[in-house]
Amino acid sequence: MLPTQSAGAGAFENFDLNRVPSPCFVVDEVALRRNLEMLQVIKQQGDVKVLLALKAFSMWSMANMIGEYLDGCCASGLWEAKLARQHYSGALESYSPAYKASEVDEIASLSDHMIFNSPSQVEMFGRIARQNGADVGLRINPQHSEGLVEKYDPSARGSRLGWPIERLQGQLPDGVVGMHIHNLCEQGFAPLKRTVEAVLPQLNSVKGQLEWLNLGGGHMMTSADYPRAELVSFLKELRAELGLNIFLEPGTAVAFDAGILVGEILDVTDNDGPIAITDISATCHMPDVIEAPYRPALLGEVEDGDLFKIGGPSCLAGDVIGDYRLPLPPDAGQRIAFLDQAHYSMVKTTTFNGVVLPAIAIWNSETDDLKIVREFDYKDFEGRLS
Repeated sequence: MLPTQSAGAGAFENFDLNRVPSPCFVVDEVALRRNLEMLQVIKQQGDVKVLLALKAFSMWSMANMIGEYLDGCCASGLWEAKLARQHYSGALESYSPAYKASEVDEIASLSDHMIFNSPSQVEMFGRIARQNGADVGLRINPQHSEGLVEKYDPSARGSRLGWPIERLQGQLPDGVVGMHIHNLCEQGFAPLKRTVEAVLPQLNSVKGQLEWLNLGGGHMMTSADYPRAELVSFLKELRAELGLNIFLEPGTAVAFDAGILVGEILDVTDNDGPIAITDISATCHMPDVIEAPYRPALLGEVEDGDLFKIGGPSCLAGDVIGDYRLPLPPDAGQRIAFLDQAHYSMVKTTTFNGVVLPAIAIWNSETDDLKIVREFDYKDFEGRLS
């Protein structure tokens, strides 16, 4: 099971959960800006480019703020690319494990950099990318595993992500000027350093063919214990050795500990212990709880309270968030909140079982200003079906 990365409630300790509809994502713009400021220091001191991974955090109402600090976005396909060009500023990099022929022209016309997953994709679509003004990159599988969970490990045996680096043999496909290496999932500096050191001989063998190197995402650069000074020194040394522009594309690090998911306990039942049923669904609102799996941190939980289970409102038997302890037993009508939910939750919500999508709110923990920026209704559910 993956551990939660949350460092705690922070300013949300003082947020009144009853101020927003339930369920609701609440993003603290102060915490978000704090993360962006740290990333800006890294990019300036390390002389690298930092892009937002939209797959993790696509809250475009914060795009103007993000544009003040980062160099652009990376998209995983046509819709994210269109979102980036419509709402965000800066460069756009696109990557997909395989592009659809019907979408390539439009993606290429929107992108500054277009990364392909294999030489065969480069052969099929590289010329189209270049004709539309996008330079071409190739994703490499470093064949060096650092993943904590195999299904989240891009370098796991049999991975579909990236061309095995051992097959390069000192030669990149024609027209490729960039290389993309993504190997981490919410990890620290040491796994990054080990990965780069493992592939450095191959990087040096093709560096005369390259203009840029993208080190992907998964870097927990905004966590309190991340050695950012070491990272900066490492990036500067790597840039000097290879003579390349270097990109980082954090997702989690941008919105880390900047948001909560507020919900309400609807009922408390009992089956071998108390079970609180809430309007927050693991399968609909926090699917990584089931997929990873992991146990999200709960606002106000303690070590010595009565143990109870929290589950969602859907019919899925496995719609269970986890076991928790609070100072007092849970009761119907009580508000709760799960921590560190701005990234990889908001982007993954579904309406399975007709479960209502959470509203989205922006809060300023310094001024206490609160704005509900989006609420969803039946039309959003109906519009996905036919």
